[in-house]
Amino acid sequence: AQLVRADHSLLGIGHAAIAFVPIYWVWVGTCIYANTHGLDTNGDRIGLFTIGLGGMFMALAVPGAYGDRGVLFGASYLAVRIVLLIMIRRAGRMPMVSFLVAAFISGPLLLVGGFLPPPIRFALWGLAAIVDLATPAIARRALSTARFVPGHLAERFGGFLIIALGESIVDIGAPAAIAAPLRPATVGAVAAAFVLAAGLWWVYYGYAASAVQHALRTRSKRNDIIRAVLSYGHLLFVGSIIAVSVGMAAALAHPGEPLVGADLNLLFGGCALYLATFGYTRWRMFQSWSATRTSAAVVVVALLPAGAHVSALAALCGLALVIVGLNLIEYLIVQRRAKKAS
Repeated sequence: AQLVRADHSLLGIGHAAIAFVPIYWVWVGTCIYANTHGLDTNGDRIGLFTIGLGGMFMALAVPGAYGDRGVLFGASYLAVRIVLLIMIRRAGRMPMVSFLVAAFISGPLLLVGGFLPPPIRFALWGLAAIVDLATPAIARRALSTARFVPGHLAERFGGFLIIALGESIVDIGAPAAIAAPLRPATVGAVAAAFVLAAGLWWVYYGYAASAVQHALRTRSKRNDIIRAVLSYGHLLFVGSIIAVSVGMAAALAHPGEPLVGADLNLLFGGCALYLATFGYTRWRMFQSWSATRTSAAVVVVALLPAGAHVSALAALCGLALVIVGLNLIEYLIVQRRAKKAS
């Protein structure tokens, strides 16, 4: 989010997306390990804390990843992937292909890129991101032998979404905290942005989270769902929340003025992508579309041009109304179906 705020151009968004993939992939690798192995030994605990330290170093490096902190970012990622590879190798209960690729291909690409000028760094890091993202799909057959605990794995990926939403709440409060004086429009924008963030949480945890767990328990191709819905689908969920976070921060900075350009597109586009991703995940799980959420995504896109002609406060209120309305409609649909079934 900081990278996008610093540079709203397509290149800036590309920089942020490429920096996000390694961070997310560290989470994926750690979740996979923790799900398939116990964490009861001292070695596992030390390994997990080491990964946490590497994650902290990556976070410290992100604001200057395309400046003087590129080496720290690349070296931290490579170190984490080597630690994960060692842990997987010691346990010996899971295919190692993704961990090998990260430790010997994408990790070194990130480290080497950290020493090079930004344009070449961007190219090498982009290649590393593509390699990481493509590996689970290419190695689908090898990874199909892995055995997971479905409920716990879904909870861990949902946990990343909670972290992203929590950070968006921080972005709601930060501009208001330094505003002097604190005007009614700012207070109203804080309330609208909070309702929007809470509504996005409800869209996921109201019904979608339980649907994911149900699919993982009942569908025959469980590992395909893990790859498509958890690894890839949640990448889109979290990425869209980051976009919404940037838009909300811009709206809170000047609630009485219209959002323009990238800020407007990130706020509305992030919401639309978030909602549309549920259509993708539902199709991958049940081969059916989520009509309510896909329709809500279309409504958000349709409202985007109007958002440029109203205040940021009004734009936030409009989006919050759409998300709250979606949750209410889905609640009524579920209640009606429950009555029919009984």
